[in-house]
Amino acid sequence: MSQGSFHYPWFKREDTDAFFALFQNNIANFIVIALAMLGMGFSQEIVFGKVLPGAAVAVMTGNFYYAYMAKRLAVREQRTDVTALSYGISTPVMFVFLFGVLLPAKTITGDADLAWKIAAGACFLSGLIEVIVSFTGRWMQRNLPRAAMLGAVAGVAITFIGGEMLFKTFEMPILGLVVLGIIIVGIIGRVVMPFRLSPTFFAILIGTILAYTLRQSDPQNIQNGLSHLGFYPPLFTTAAFDGMGLLFTSMVGVLTVVLPITLYNAIETMNNVEAMKVLGDEYDVRECQAVDGIGTMLGALFGGLFPTTVYIASASSKWMGAGRGYSIANGVVYILATTCGLIAAMAAIIPVAVVSPILVFVGISMVATAYQANAKRYYPAVAIAMLPYFGNYLMTRFGNKAGEVVEGISSGIIPLGQGAMFTAMMFGAMTVCVIDHNFRRAAVFSFITAFLAFIGLIHAPSLGWNAAPDFSLGYVILGVFFLYFTFVKPTILPAPPALFSLRSDEDPHPQSRPRRD
Repeated sequence: MSQGSFHYPWFKREDTDAFFALFQNNIANFIVIALAMLGMGFSQEIVFGKVLPGAAVAVMTGNFYYAYMAKRLAVREQRTDVTALSYGISTPVMFVFLFGVLLPAKTITGDADLAWKIAAGACFLSGLIEVIVSFTGRWMQRNLPRAAMLGAVAGVAITFIGGEMLFKTFEMPILGLVVLGIIIVGIIGRVVMPFRLSPTFFAILIGTILAYTLRQSDPQNIQNGLSHLGFYPPLFTTAAFDGMGLLFTSMVGVLTVVLPITLYNAIETMNNVEAMKVLGDEYDVRECQAVDGIGTMLGALFGGLFPTTVYIASASSKWMGAGRGYSIANGVVYILATTCGLIAAMAAIIPVAVVSPILVFVGISMVATAYQANAKRYYPAVAIAMLPYFGNYLMTRFGNKAGEVVEGISSGIIPLGQGAMFTAMMFGAMTVCVIDHNFRRAAVFSFITAFLAFIGLIHAPSLGWNAAPDFSLGYVILGVFFLYFTFVKPTILPAPPALFSLRSDEDPHPQSRPRRD
C-alpha cells in the first residue's frame, strides 16, 4: 500500500469507548482539584476561571500532539490499528501539588491569589525540568528492565486507580455494581450493548438515570450543577513568572517538592510509553517527555497548576482498539467544557459511583498489561515493584496524619511510600537481575538506590544529605552481598517449572542487559 493511498481514520467507533474512559479519568482529577481548592479557601474565580481552563489548555495541547504522533506512526508503518497515547494530569502528582505546593503556599502567605501564582510558577518550572530530563529518556528506557517499569506503573494502577475507584464504586452499591457489570460485560466480555451504544456511554447513561430514579442522588444536584454554567475562557497570564520569583526566595522550600515529583512524572511517562511499545505502538520516549514538559509549561501560562503526563489509560485505550479520534475529541471537549463551565456542572450532576467503575477497568487493564508484557519468570519482579505503592497510597490519602494513623500497623509504611516510584523500579530492577543471575548489575541498582536514599529522593520526607542513613546503609550492604556472588560462583537450584517456565511466545532474552531496540 503506498503512502498516498493510505488512510488512517480521524475517528472510528472504538474511539468512543476510549474517549469516555480518558474523559472520565481526567474529569475525576478536575473534580478533585475543584473540590480541594474550594475547600482550601480559593475563590470560584480562581478555580473555574483560571486553574481549570489552564489545565484544559495543557490537556488539549498534549492530546492534539499525540494524535499527530499516532498519524505519523501509522503512516510510517502503514497500519490503521495505531492508538494515540492518552494524556492528562497524573493522579499522584496532582495530590503532591495540591497538598505539597498549593496548600503550604496558601498557609504561609495567607493569600489565595499569591498562593496560586506560586503554584503556577512551580508548575512551569516542573515542565521546564521535564524538557531537560527528556534528553536522557531513551537511555533510561534501554537500561531499566521492562518488568521494573511496568510493575511500578501497575502499582499506581492497583492503588490510586483500580483500588480507590472500587471503593468509590461501593459507596453506592446499586449504581456501582450495575455500572461495573456493564463495563465488564461490554469491554472485557466484548458484548455489544443495546442500540450498539458504546459500553462506557451506556454505563454512564444507565447509572445516572438510576441514580436519580432511585433517589440515590439529590435532584438538587442538577440545579446546582447548572448554576455553574458560564463563560470561563482561558486567558494568558504572567502569574507563573511572578510565582517563580517567590519560589527562589521566601518559598524556596517548595523546590524540594518540585524536583523529585518532576522526575517521577518523567519516569511515569517513560513507563507508559514502554507499555504501549509492548502492545505494538512504539513512540519516542524522549519526544513524549518533551511534549509533556511543554504542555505543562503552556498550561501554567494560562493559569494551570498541575503537571501533565502520558497517561496510564494508554494501554486500556489500545485494548479497546482506539485510534487517534478519542485523543482529538478529548482535547476539543475539555477546552469547550471548561470554557462554558460544563466540567463544574457535570461534576455536580454525575455521581462519582457512576464514573468510578470505568476507572476500575483502566486500573486492572494496566496491571494485566504489566504481566502480559513479561516472561513468566519475571512475574515476581512485577509483583515486588507494585508493593511500594501500597505505602504511598496510605501516606498520600492520610496526609499529614499518616504517621499517627498507620503507626499501629507498621512504622515502615511512611518511608516505603516516600519516593515510591523510584523504590518500585529499583526493587523490580534488582529482582530482574537476580532472576537472570546478573549479580553485578543487581549490585549497581542497589548502590543507586542507596544514593537515592542518601539524598532523600526515597524513604525521607524531603531532600537533603544523609536524609535516610539506615536505608542507605542497608542498600550498600545489600549491594556488597550481590557483589559477593560475582566473585564466588553460586550453586543455582532449578526453578519451579509451573512458575518460571517459558512459553513458546515469550521473550527468552534476559531483561537485565540493556536493550538495543
